Amino acid sequence: MSRTVVFDRTGGPEVLTVRAAAVPVPGPGELLIRVTAIGLNRAEALFRAGTYLDEPRLPATPGYEAAGTVEALGEGVTGFATGDRVDTVPAFSQNDYGVYRTHALVPARAVVHHPAGLTDVQGAAVWMPYLTAYGALAEDGHLRPGDHVLLTAAASGTGLAAIRTARRLGAVPIATTRTRAKKQQLLDAGAADVVITGEEDLVARVDAITAGTGVRTVFDPVAGPGVLTLARTIAPGGRLIVYGRLDPRDTPLPGQDTFAPVTSRFYSMHEVTRDDERLRRAQAFVTAGLADGSFTPAVDRVFEGLDRIAEAHRYLEAGTQVGKIVLTVQNLGLAKFCDPSQPVMVLEP
Repeated sequence: MSRTVVFDRTGGPEVLTVRAAAVPVPGPGELLIRVTAIGLNRAEALFRAGTYLDEPRLPATPGYEAAGTVEALGEGVTGFATGDRVDTVPAFSQNDYGVYRTHALVPARAVVHHPAGLTDVQGAAVWMPYLTAYGALAEDGHLRPGDHVLLTAAASGTGLAAIRTARRLGAVPIATTRTRAKKQQLLDAGAADVVITGEEDLVARVDAITAGTGVRTVFDPVAGPGVLTLARTIAPGGRLIVYGRLDPRDTPLPGQDTFAPVTSRFYSMHEVTRDDERLRRAQAFVTAGLADGSFTPAVDRVFEGLDRIAEAHRYLEAGTQVGKIVLTVQNLGLAKFCDPSQPVMVLEP
């Protein structure tokens, strides 16, 4: 038997339950993975709440990111073998596949070989953040060496990945955070400057940092009316990229009153993960960054055991983390999953 996280109705973390189920059999083009670690993402919390891009078909199982080993191959699958260590990438709908399970079916095109040197926890924490940052900042070449890029709410897993991605591109990352509590961690991650938005005037600080030139790109997960302020930091010909909706209010079009020469767009990492050629380039970019040390998975906390999924989602929604939240599927002790040299906070049962 396997165990699966399921919700029968949308709502808060309390709707998540764990149920026994038969071990699935992979169909054509699918892999069966024995999951060891799951990376949590805000997209899954939105899916659970019924406010994500895909409306859940109930009962539903969430989950995009997992690390584990291949247990079985479906017809036509090549490039993998039973026992291979692998990670999943978010290249599917959660209505079709969800990895909050002990045994997960996933399409083979959404599976990558586990990068050498990473633990299972790190493998479950690396792909969503870095693929998201790659697609927004690197895929089309808009962000150039020497350009300034403003990264809002930068203490998330994606925000930290964006800092390191900007650095690898030769750009200059400016991070924002509401309080001073996360400032040093953002600087340690590679931010050239950090703006404390709860204390400082964002536009004035960016103007001072960039010597009046403004930023080439703003990468923002918040949306809402605040984008009008963000637009005032952008240089002519620059770009506002909104990749989330933490603020549920309507998002206006910056520059509509002044016709400022700023391009605005909404962005989803699915633009990369659901296109085979873009996904190939993104995987190569991330793998190279991991190999040369430019990229490291940032793990904030690890929860042990699938039964703690509701607790982990509550922590996710509290918004206090710096980096990714990961859940190990079984409470087997973390020595198997974690690199003891890395600063990971573990929540004991």
